[in-house]
Amino acid sequence: MTRISRAYPDRVVVRGRDLAGELIGHVSFTAYFHLLVTGHEPSDDELALLDALLVAIAEHGLMPSNVAARMTLAADPQALNGAVAAGILGAGSVILGASEECARLLVAARGRGAEAVVRELHDAGAKVPGFGHPLHRPLDPRAERILELAGERGVAGAYVALAQELRDAVAAVYDRPLTLNVALPIAAVLLDLGYPPGIVNAVPILARTAGLLAHLAEEQEEPIGFLLAAKAEEALERDDD
Repeated sequence: MTRISRAYPDRVVVRGRDLAGELIGHVSFTAYFHLLVTGHEPSDDELALLDALLVAIAEHGLMPSNVAARMTLAADPQALNGAVAAGILGAGSVILGASEECARLLVAARGRGAEAVVRELHDAGAKVPGFGHPLHRPLDPRAERILELAGERGVAGAYVALAQELRDAVAAVYDRPLTLNVALPIAAVLLDLGYPPGIVNAVPILARTAGLLAHLAEEQEEPIGFLLAAKAEEALERDDD
């Protein structure tokens, strides 16, 4: 039997609470998500930070996940669920799914020290998860706001402090500051909230689903999916010239 929920003829019990009597109309969806994943309801400060993370990562323009979703809907206008799935499948180590890598980096840094793990990556010619951004330079405004809120709300713990240490270590080892992008503060806050590293990506995935649905609603009204496909063909033709 799962510990998450069980349905009976007259009620549904979720994490020990009666769904109709204790949860519906009493908790926000963000609080409910936290309850589902962790087994306990968040404090007001934890809820505020989790809300902030979801808002921060839900939308970021015509990223590959949104393009994939729009093109899928253009190919099959009835497949809203398939279009959302197409977008979410693009959540990986480069875009949207980097927070899990950042979580594992933070766990390693807590055990071995920030400079040690950064120097190991540098010497191997590897990138440091959570650093660098093609657009946001020298700062990622989303990352800075999350760190600020974590401090204001008293949610910043050992992992948020480690994120700051990693920023200093990266600047020292690489001999220049690199943009601390939004993936690292998301991971740090979620680890401080008690999320295991393997589930950290749940927050970006949940958040980006909302953004994908917005893009797909717009795609139904103002289609650009086939235009995006045509532009890809044009780009390839230019490369061949």
